Amino acid sequence: MVWLLALGLLAVGDSRADPDPRKVLRYSFPVAETGFDPAQVSDLYSNNIVAAIFDPPLTYDYLARPLKVIPNTLAAMPDASADGLTYTMRVRPGIFFADDTAFKGRQRELIAADYVFTIKRHYDAKVNSRHIGDFEGLIVGMDEMLAETRAGGKFDYDRPVDGLKALDRYTFQIKLKRYAPNFLFMMAHTTWMAAMAREVVEHYGELIMEHPVGTGPYRLARWARSAKIVLEPNPRYRAVLWDAQPAADDLAGQAMLKRNEGKRLPLIGRIEINIIEEEQPRWLAYLNAEHDFLERLPNNFANVAVPNNRIAPNLAKRGMQMEQFPGMELVFAYFNMLDPVVGGYAPEQVALRRAISMAYSNDDEIRIIRKNQAIPAYQPIGPGAMGYDPQFRTESGDYNLARASALLDTYGYLDRDGDGYRERPDGRQLIIEQATQPDLLSRQISELWKKSMDALGVRMNFKIAKWPDNLKASYAAKLQMWQLGDAAVIPDADTWLTQYYGPNEGQKGNLPRFKNADYDLLYEKYRVTGHGPERDALVREMVRLIMTYAPVKVNVHRIYTDMWQPWLLNYRRHAMLRSIWKFLDIDLERQQAIRTRD
Repeated sequence: MVWLLALGLLAVGDSRADPDPRKVLRYSFPVAETGFDPAQVSDLYSNNIVAAIFDPPLTYDYLARPLKVIPNTLAAMPDASADGLTYTMRVRPGIFFADDTAFKGRQRELIAADYVFTIKRHYDAKVNSRHIGDFEGLIVGMDEMLAETRAGGKFDYDRPVDGLKALDRYTFQIKLKRYAPNFLFMMAHTTWMAAMAREVVEHYGELIMEHPVGTGPYRLARWARSAKIVLEPNPRYRAVLWDAQPAADDLAGQAMLKRNEGKRLPLIGRIEINIIEEEQPRWLAYLNAEHDFLERLPNNFANVAVPNNRIAPNLAKRGMQMEQFPGMELVFAYFNMLDPVVGGYAPEQVALRRAISMAYSNDDEIRIIRKNQAIPAYQPIGPGAMGYDPQFRTESGDYNLARASALLDTYGYLDRDGDGYRERPDGRQLIIEQATQPDLLSRQISELWKKSMDALGVRMNFKIAKWPDNLKASYAAKLQMWQLGDAAVIPDADTWLTQYYGPNEGQKGNLPRFKNADYDLLYEKYRVTGHGPERDALVREMVRLIMTYAPVKVNVHRIYTDMWQPWLLNYRRHAMLRSIWKFLDIDLERQQAIRTRD
């Protein structure tokens, strides 16, 4: 797959119409949000909200395929030096934050210093940024400030730094310590580069997770934690017009552009998101037209809604639309490498993890649980990302119960007391505890893990908690094992490879706490190597090390099946954009006619 960086701008012009308050987008999240401070959130669903409220300097063209990076709040694409180490960016004048009490009645314009402040927050240890692993070692002068604040010093946001500074009201400059092939992708990532106003952060202090104030198309109108989120248009949002550059042979994209070009964004006047963790209520809310959109059709209803991956005739008759999209993501189960049972690097510890991995059937997860809405994973990288090798295979990626059993026998994991379960090589009890959630899908996956481990003779117990609680425990290294999914944040293998880099342990992304000197050296070379065959070769070596030491069991890559009602317009899933709501529209006449008829 080829990825392009474009010099085009989203069309900007005079206002033509305000968002229609009668147009309300209703749908649900299957997992509770954690909050809305871009620096502190890392989960998909919180990121979706953040992306609707805040603005990074760059963004992606909604319809362009291959993906195309374009200016968002910048007047043009960044000006890069010949060596790729200095980037100068100019913020477009006339962009304003949503009104907030922190501004004391003033209109607050977005300026270059806001992006400088936004980046500096990641380096302030007290902020506890979930993304510092992506910034550490990158910007001239900032690692020194990070070290000082980690040692207990107060972070001085006013201290001049040569590598990160505002040159004038609208121009800021970033100097890199090393070449970064993915730098422009970073500038398009909302939670890394969401423009925040210093006054807001200082005004709300520790409550900043509850008070997102950005320059994006929407603002937070209501939040009932883990229950409901309501967004409304930001009255201060600049005049951004519907524009895109679909490929010439993309007939659907060209038609979408023709229908919408020149309309002011956003088009929808209110977004209501309910948190519905159970699959059946989510499906019924959509089926009964209570929701306009169903993101990721629950697996248990795939055979009903999309038999043979085609929309069911009864739903097609109702005018419902469907799109399937192979996710640039990975479902995996990680092992805590600090744990005395499943962690460690001794041969018998590696053998235990590899045996557990081989004894779990990805095919059963796909066929039985996910109703064929996934494909097997053989490497810790999502398909479609730069660096992904569709031909890569290892024996550890295949289900092989006999080989897994023989491996445990060889390394002394034996059933010595005849109770059907193996003990550790030293004779102590072997118990694996996997964290999980209370929703139906998680329960089904836990049942498959239990069945697989019973067949292997390994006792596995499950610790059930809400997803945000498991994430918090994971950051603190309190989970022995946990299965979760991870979607790309940039269209590159680095999304996943950075998660095994030793210095990134914990909240920086390395949840398994994997540490390997050879891997770290390869990664350090990889991250400064431009895209091409040499970089791909480094990826293959890192992947081999991961599969050899098995800090994770790679499971599947999900196929996303999105469905929407006939009155919802302009929907098209994007591999990178976390929020596409500003592009969507609702045909009120058709909605009313169908609801009256039904």
